[in-house]
Amino acid sequence: MFTSSATLTRRFSALKSDADFWSLRHVLETHTGYQVRKQVAQPPRFSEDQGAMLTARVKGIEAYCATSDLTQAGLQAALDRAGALARALAQRALVDTSQAPVPTEQMDDVMPGYERVLAGPAEWFELLVAESVKVPSDERLVNSQVSLEVTCTEQIYLNSAGACLRRAQRFIYPALSVTASDGQDSQTRSLGGANFGQQGGAEIVERIGLVGAAPRVADEALQLLLAPNTPSGPRELLLLPDQMALQIHESIGHPLELDRILGDERNYAGTSFICQEDFGTYQYGSPLLDVTFDPSIPEELASYRHDDDGTPAQREYLIRQGILQRPLGGALSQLRSGLPGVANSRACSWNRAPIDRMANLNIEPGEQSLAQLIGGIEHGILMSTNRSWSIDDARNKFQFGCEWGRLIENGELKGVVKNPNYRGISANFWRNLSAVGDASTVEVLGTPFCGKGEPNQVVRVGHASPACVFKNIDVFGGAA
Repeated sequence: MFTSSATLTRRFSALKSDADFWSLRHVLETHTGYQVRKQVAQPPRFSEDQGAMLTARVKGIEAYCATSDLTQAGLQAALDRAGALARALAQRALVDTSQAPVPTEQMDDVMPGYERVLAGPAEWFELLVAESVKVPSDERLVNSQVSLEVTCTEQIYLNSAGACLRRAQRFIYPALSVTASDGQDSQTRSLGGANFGQQGGAEIVERIGLVGAAPRVADEALQLLLAPNTPSGPRELLLLPDQMALQIHESIGHPLELDRILGDERNYAGTSFICQEDFGTYQYGSPLLDVTFDPSIPEELASYRHDDDGTPAQREYLIRQGILQRPLGGALSQLRSGLPGVANSRACSWNRAPIDRMANLNIEPGEQSLAQLIGGIEHGILMSTNRSWSIDDARNKFQFGCEWGRLIENGELKGVVKNPNYRGISANFWRNLSAVGDASTVEVLGTPFCGKGEPNQVVRVGHASPACVFKNIDVFGGAA
């Protein structure tokens, strides 16, 4: 049964504790999934989850307790448990949080763009089936899927200092994929899916261009089936935004998470090639590289006005003109390290404590159109749409594969090539950034599948990026 924010506020105000500070973060999340496979509608998926995380701070020690029992007695029992844990940890605590900032604001955080929402499952399925039917009839087209995922969240944060922060968000993930096979090889071409998600309403389906895309995507899958393998050797590399999102995520986002730099994730998600002393001086990329944490873009997946610890969120440069400026570290990691950070303390659900996470991590646009980027390449390759990735536990050495490749010779796009891959070392790769696309090449993308933490947390992350060119990159294809 849904518990209203008014009821939670009333119950929170009645909680009793001898802790120095306490808080409650309640999350209600609903998810709906629709899929049509080869013109056949699959059973829809529905889920709903809600609960609360109680936090208590006793003499600078914080502890947590989550509960799905949202009655007055259930909340009180969770708060009591959190306080008892904080006192029990007093002899083993690694950091004193008594000086940590305490939110006191009262704020409603509802992102705009919710006005265009389709009526329900029947209308969604009608749209998806209509698109599935547009896949051409060709015996080589062995599979096709059109899908839509919708997740809605409502969250309220309350604390003993008087803060009341409410948030409501809707996330939509359209996707289309077509697989072609000739019995010896198979190639998939896709649109959206793990690479694309935004906040808002039905306008997102139009924004990605899902309706009417099936014939083109199917044709590209067939082109890949007939195309030669990507040649091997050093080339200039033009990455379109849907591959730039993965490149940013793995080789900038994860290495800059401050808890990882401090060693917290070492035994599970890995460490980082970046050290605390690197901030302010380290040459992360070429002077063309400007990277921001920006929670203010309405449609981007991780836009919000405050993080899950209640810290106000604002745009900050992480890398400016290639020089490393600040990490992705929330209030607790900032306190531990003495470094400036951002408001990125985030949890995936009510039963997880907030930790340092990527949020909206964007590359700022440059000054060249896509035509100018292509025109400036003498011997190169265009790649788009990630299909595989591998990177070491320090987020340094990597190898990524894409769905789509086209050769570029003397400033002109040439033939399609399949199995395009490239590899490098993170800092060297970004130092080879030689051209950055202008605002006309920028796409706002993101993924709902960023995993980290023990127990594991999977969160939504946004990446907005222009197309970018890198020089002297090692590219290679599949077997001959």
